[in-house]
Amino acid sequence: MGEATVRTAEGRTATPSPIAATGACPAGRTTLMSRLRTPRRPRLWFEIVLIAVSYWTYSLIRNAVPEQKSEALRNAGWIWQWEHRLGMSFEHGVNHAIDSISWLIVGMNYYYATLHFIVTICVLVWLYHWHPGRYAAIRLVLFATTGVALLGYYFFPLAPPRLMSGGHFIDTVVVHHTWGSMASGNLATMSNQYAAMPSMHIGWSLWCGIAIATLARPVWVKALGLLYPTATLLVIVATANHFWMDAVGGVICLSVGFWLSYVWYGTTPARLPKQVSGRRVATAEREGELRTA
Repeated sequence: MGEATVRTAEGRTATPSPIAATGACPAGRTTLMSRLRTPRRPRLWFEIVLIAVSYWTYSLIRNAVPEQKSEALRNAGWIWQWEHRLGMSFEHGVNHAIDSISWLIVGMNYYYATLHFIVTICVLVWLYHWHPGRYAAIRLVLFATTGVALLGYYFFPLAPPRLMSGGHFIDTVVVHHTWGSMASGNLATMSNQYAAMPSMHIGWSLWCGIAIATLARPVWVKALGLLYPTATLLVIVATANHFWMDAVGGVICLSVGFWLSYVWYGTTPARLPKQVSGRRVATAEREGELRTA
């Protein structure tokens, strides 16, 4: 038998969402689980509260992790040794080379401190407005990625390169007297400085990049989406806030986030309907169940 198709709002033919196509519930009835897994239009007030509470909880837990300085420095030395063995210990050279260009490193300091939040929030707003049917699935990826990162902070405390004893790295925020990091200068007491693995600057920026590259239409916007995590990698290394292996940790956390979203929704976020309302989805589900009854 041929595969069933539906006509989307844009006039294209697409495969129905696996969630709506299962027909596992009796006619006219839906379970709580199926309702939770069904894409629906997000509510603005709920999203604002959810994101605010989630970030507050994340920050609280991250900063509550004991600052195990000796272990964090020991782990930093271990990673630095392994990078030398792999012949990929380029952080020191990048840090010193870019620090010699004052305007560039100062700009990177502000990039590190601000875009991490600004771009992520802007992408969330864009998804909420233009891709409401996919919003919850992509938001789940971000939340799961951040949650997994907390495990890394707890079980593998790690000092950033700028805090390594004998590493001769430059703390660019301190040297150039810029407001560029919650983990440097007078703001250091407000943030756990030994929670460098994994890098959520990479986890969040790559999340933004993938969302933009897969869902945006203009090619130049897709290109900017892919450029953003690349530029972020250069920034976290140049400012001596992370090893490149911290970025690998961020990618692993993001992979877990995408996997959990796939398990929950039965497909990737990009394959979910772009525009959807709770009423229409419920009606489509009931119609599909009646056809299979």
